[in-house]
Amino acid sequence: MTSLQFDTGAEPSAPIDMLEHYFSSHDWAFQRDGDEEIVTTVKGCWSDYELRALWREEDKVLQFIALTGINALAAMGEPVTRANLFESLALINEQLWIGHFEQWSADGAILFRHAVLLDGPDEPSLSMTQAHALVDAAIDECERYYPVFQFVVWGGKSPRDALASAMVETEGEA
Repeated sequence: MTSLQFDTGAEPSAPIDMLEHYFSSHDWAFQRDGDEEIVTTVKGCWSDYELRALWREEDKVLQFIALTGINALAAMGEPVTRANLFESLALINEQLWIGHFEQWSADGAILFRHAVLLDGPDEPSLSMTQAHALVDAAIDECERYYPVFQFVVWGGKSPRDALASAMVETEGEA
C-alpha cells in the first residue's frame, strides 16, 4: 500500500463528500459534479493517474476508476495486437483480489476499476478509512501493473514475458 497520510477522525459522510474531504486533505485539486461524481489527478511513479468516482444513488454503488494514461488503440497494429492486450488483461486480472483492469472500447483507455456497495439500514456513507482503501488500492494496482502494459503495448513483449519482467521484486537501493 502507498504511504499516504490521512485523518481517520472524520465522521462517515456521503460518498462523494468524503472523497472530496480525502482529496482536500492531500491538497489534490479536484472537480466535482454534484453528488454523483468527483475527479482528481494523482502523480504516480509511472504516470499521472486520473481518479474518478461515480456514485449511483439508485443502486447504492460507488464506482472508482483509475485511468492509467495508456491508450492501447493508439498503439494497435504496431508492436501490440488486440489478442496480446486481452491476454495481458486476463493474466493480470486473475491475480487481483479487488477490482479489475480493462480497456474501454470507445477510446482505448486502459483503466483500473472497482466498486463498493454502500447499502445498509442508514443513509449510505463512506468512512475516511474506506476512502483511503479505495484510492490506495487503485493507485497501488496501477503502479504494480503499469510496466506490464508498457512492455506489451510499446515494447512488443508477449503478455507472459511482460508480466514476469514487471513482477521482479527488487531489494535495497542503487
